[in-house]
Amino acid sequence: MSALNSLARSRAGTAELSSHVHARSKDYVLYKGDSLALLDQFEDQTFDLIFADPPYFLSNGGFTCQGGKRAPVKKGEWDQSNGVESDHAFTTAWLKACQRLLKPSGTIWVSGTQHVIFSVGFAMQQLGYKLLNTVTWYKPNASPHLACRYFTHSTEILVWASPIGGKGKLQHKFNYADMKVANGGKQMRDAWALPKPGEEELSDEGDGKLWTMTTPKPSEKSHGKHPTQKPIALLERLVDACTDEDALVLDPFCGSGTTGVAAVGKGRRFVGIDMNPEYLDLTKRRMDAVR
Repeated sequence: MSALNSLARSRAGTAELSSHVHARSKDYVLYKGDSLALLDQFEDQTFDLIFADPPYFLSNGGFTCQGGKRAPVKKGEWDQSNGVESDHAFTTAWLKACQRLLKPSGTIWVSGTQHVIFSVGFAMQQLGYKLLNTVTWYKPNASPHLACRYFTHSTEILVWASPIGGKGKLQHKFNYADMKVANGGKQMRDAWALPKPGEEELSDEGDGKLWTMTTPKPSEKSHGKHPTQKPIALLERLVDACTDEDALVLDPFCGSGTTGVAAVGKGRRFVGIDMNPEYLDLTKRRMDAVR
């Protein structure tokens, strides 16, 4: 039985994961259900890489700009805040579950804006993760700020961490040489702005290249849309940086499946979890297309 198929077997004393399978192939398994409940059923130290794009807790009656027009922020009930303490408890709970599932050589990436990322970082410190980097990527096509009382929100932060803290030797996988080559022979920085569509050359910024990344291109939404979809280029970089071929990648908040598209496209295997069957169907369409 392959390593991917064996994931359908739950830990002793837990319900069968197989009853939650929404779709599967030789490269991926998609599970439908609550992440906290399902994460508890996987065996310890299963995954090489976890990417999480958790709720940012923004759908609380605010407004944003879509297509140049004022629009309410309504991503779904899953994005509604239940108060600072409750939101932080939720963040801590799923991070604790992910910590158990990572191999000693594995790492986790969590994306977020100022609304959630500080809670993520604090929870990691409380749980004993080793914080490796905080990476900033710039979105040149970010929506304008309608109230005109703040700077325009045009960046997101990604926290990169090892499940093993303390003063021991770090065991995490990092393809440093590959990242240096991708950055023109210079050490890759923690501020990224991946290339705009159609741009082949990147300009030098000091001692290294600063890469610019736009939000997902229309072609990345040809199979459907998700309100918090991430660009494929971002996930491809994380997969390249932290895994080898045939590694097992998990996304506990699968959404539109961009993590899976990047992982399978790079020769890795993928496990995704989401509560919404429509988003899981979207993920399946995208992954079957890339396969």
